[in-house]
Amino acid sequence: MKISVSSSDELKRLDSFLSQRLVQFSRTNIQKMISNGSILVNKKNVKKNFRLTYSDQIEVDLSKNIDKKKFSLKKWDYPLEILYQDKDFAIINKPRGVIVHPATGNYDKTLVNILLHKFEKELSNTIDPSRPGIVHRLDKDTSGLMIVAKNDEAHRYLSREISIKNIERKYQAIVLGQPKHKLGLIEKNIGRHPHDRKKMTILKNGGRTAITEYKVLNSYNSFSIIECSLHTGRTHQIRVHLASIGLPIIGDQLYSKGHTISKQMPDTVKLFSRQALHSYSLKLLHPFSKKELVFKADLPDDMKTLKHSIENFI
Repeated sequence: MKISVSSSDELKRLDSFLSQRLVQFSRTNIQKMISNGSILVNKKNVKKNFRLTYSDQIEVDLSKNIDKKKFSLKKWDYPLEILYQDKDFAIINKPRGVIVHPATGNYDKTLVNILLHKFEKELSNTIDPSRPGIVHRLDKDTSGLMIVAKNDEAHRYLSREISIKNIERKYQAIVLGQPKHKLGLIEKNIGRHPHDRKKMTILKNGGRTAITEYKVLNSYNSFSIIECSLHTGRTHQIRVHLASIGLPIIGDQLYSKGHTISKQMPDTVKLFSRQALHSYSLKLLHPFSKKELVFKADLPDDMKTLKHSIENFI
């Protein structure tokens, strides 16, 4: 098995990275496989705490692992909107509440399982067999457009285009508050929170460069609808960046703490159960024809309802 390291996984420890990818194995088993030479990085033996770099090639030899368990990805019949597809790739509209790939505690109710049901054996699977077709990710509760690769050549091209920022990705977020400026660029390094490992945070010293461009589409009293364009692709980037300038995304339980929602606000705001963030636009060149393609996905129903309620909030 071979796995290519994406830009979003740079600087992760090898054992931590693989425990998230090879969910059929415990972290202890993965560390044993690293130490006995079953896992190589760029064809070399490395230590379990080796820090990964973009484009590193990881080789995993499962035949040497005596503790391996049988692991197979199951299909899941779940509604999925497909906006476009050809023999090379597809554009899908990821539903909210669905994680992208199998992880500890959820092996068969993920987007990967849905893709296996929809596309059968059409997905790319040698670049990362544990995540067939997955070129990039969205958070579990973020909805919207994603690219799915159907062959390895297309997968390599699309991954490279994302890493060098040739694919334009735009999001819409419904936030609390109003920014001081209608247009802005947030340049703040992002890294793992030192005390809460589930969170990312702004780091003045350390972390990784993160740049988000934003534009105010509409403002309504205590709320704004923001368009965000990613110049980098860090974990939780938009959520962390907007919260850092006093504009937490409505419904974001992780990054909106400390921001008061008054009793007068609509129930749709107070009870909104996920971050109001949607990947609504993708622009890219076709991997082989090089034709420019633009895709748009309307806000999902829950965000439309939320938008309507804040438009009428006085």
